[in-house]
Amino acid sequence: MPRLFDTKFPAGCRTLPDGFWSAVDVWVKKPHVVNKRLCGVRETDGGDVGREDLRLLLLLDGEDDGLFESVMSFLRGAPPAQTHEHEQDEPWASCVRTFIPKVNCYGAMLQKELVLKDSDRQQVTFLPFEEDSEGKVSLKRGNLYQIRLCSQSCEEWTLELHAFASDAWFSDGVAYPWLPWLASDLLPKLARWASECRSSEFRSTLSLLPVEKYSLVYQQLKEKYKAMVKVWPEVTDPEKFVFEDVAIATYLLVLWAEERAERNLTAPQSFVDLGCGNGLLVHILTNEGHPGRGIDVRRRRIWETYGPQTRLEEKAITPSDSFLFPGTDWLIGNHSDELTPWIPVMAARSSHSCRYFVLPCCFFDFYSKYRRRQSKKSQYREYIDFIAEVSRACGFDTEEDCLRIPSTKRVCLVGKSRSYEPSEEAEYERRRARYVQSRRTSAGAVGQRSDVDGKGHNGCAAAAGSTWAAGFQPRDRVETVRNCAALPRDFVDGIVLRVATALLGMTAEESCRDWNKGGSLSVSDVAALLEQESLQLLKRECGGLQTLLKNNHQVFRVEGGRVYIRDWRDRKSSGAEPQRKPVAPGARKTRLCWFFSHHPQGCPLLAQSCAFAHGADELQPSTKPLKKITNDVFSRDHSS
Repeated sequence: MPRLFDTKFPAGCRTLPDGFWSAVDVWVKKPHVVNKRLCGVRETDGGDVGREDLRLLLLLDGEDDGLFESVMSFLRGAPPAQTHEHEQDEPWASCVRTFIPKVNCYGAMLQKELVLKDSDRQQVTFLPFEEDSEGKVSLKRGNLYQIRLCSQSCEEWTLELHAFASDAWFSDGVAYPWLPWLASDLLPKLARWASECRSSEFRSTLSLLPVEKYSLVYQQLKEKYKAMVKVWPEVTDPEKFVFEDVAIATYLLVLWAEERAERNLTAPQSFVDLGCGNGLLVHILTNEGHPGRGIDVRRRRIWETYGPQTRLEEKAITPSDSFLFPGTDWLIGNHSDELTPWIPVMAARSSHSCRYFVLPCCFFDFYSKYRRRQSKKSQYREYIDFIAEVSRACGFDTEEDCLRIPSTKRVCLVGKSRSYEPSEEAEYERRRARYVQSRRTSAGAVGQRSDVDGKGHNGCAAAAGSTWAAGFQPRDRVETVRNCAALPRDFVDGIVLRVATALLGMTAEESCRDWNKGGSLSVSDVAALLEQESLQLLKRECGGLQTLLKNNHQVFRVEGGRVYIRDWRDRKSSGAEPQRKPVAPGARKTRLCWFFSHHPQGCPLLAQSCAFAHGADELQPSTKPLKKITNDVFSRDHSS
């Protein structure tokens, strides 16, 4: 069969052919990294498949109308006339993968592929077929395709795509991708993966869960809680935070459902979320039937909107006997910062049956920021290994997994069981105490008194409320704002006026012909306009000068490290979406228009079209209410 598409490797690529098979494994095992309509696959080892095995499989599709010989010639890369019945091929290494769509569009029908790897010919063949609930197989013969690694010499390698019958190709974009997509998206990625030939430091996503169940529960929860995006009162991005917490809740719900099945439990697991933040994870888990509560040092605005069924407590958490939870099944640490290394300790000391889940983010040790060791690992990998070490020191059988969330920090650690019997509790408590003390020494806190003596936990003799983390510093109740929002208003206004004047001055001669849009400057050029004192003040803020410019988005547009004057007539410049509605008549204008007040030619928009006030007489106070989130929001159109 002639090749349909190909892509060439860079000259002198040294990772082939091994890199080719590494790249193929990614596509076989994790197609969702390329095909975003898939949640993943369920893979079963097919063992070695020979000629007769393949004949039997193809005959399941119906009468043998020459299909077998055609497929055999396709596998050999030779015309039928050049193949012979008596030829005995070496068995192909094979597997069968079952596709798991994000949204089930196939009903009870399963979409599968037989994957045949031929290491001698450096090629892999995909034979897709459908299987109904009764086990009847239907081969999608028009969608058979093959990826080949070809070489003209040791310096020239090409990746080729061949199709068995391209004129009969069927596409739906899910289990059956479009043929041009395989060429434009898949082949270049395979070539890049093969060239890099890098293995991840972390496990595959959702390695501890059945992906099918995760996909089903996630879609249900996403639909059920999507209304929260519209009523989110926090300053954080609602879509990121809502759907990230939906994904974490999905992971825990499926993990707990599997645990109930393994242990023959009927009651839903209880939980405490330590450092619960906005409390959304607590709200979802509670709504889904798990009794629990969240604790955080600082109350959030959104808390009051959840209703009384969501238990959230404003309290500083200090590792001590006052924060043990003997009646709780699971302790949760979701981006719990300074509490992260303590959560396995607190779970271990709460009771022998208490389990934990942590999703580490910022790098903290027990008493200070985490200090890197001399290691060839990434800092993130090293920190995950440290928390796993803490977990093992606490006596947990520790498991690692990777979540599917929109975050670079998505590796979680799970302690579902202990490595020792309840009768050994006293000995393991002494080990825990020694380990925590060793970290105190390494953190340089030797001079502080340690109350970690291995007593007083799980019903032993220490006084209630004793602290085993003397020297631990919980975060401040009042969060320090470092996003330039707390800078003096006149200081910010002065910088905005100076930068805008410089941009407008670059095109002042052209302003007689049209409204002056100004020129552009790099952020470093803008910094050169400011005094050293101003730059030092901005340096103390997260993001510094660039954050200040982006905060003043009414005036500036910052793209690719360059600063422009924003033109609200231009949709691209204004950032307006094509579907954005015009300013409604009578809309409340709570901020003055900078251009009306400071631009030499005023605002390019008429007053009725501008979202900002043209003069003080148009200013009106904001009356935006805090919306109440109730269960009705989620169940209005969807049953629980």
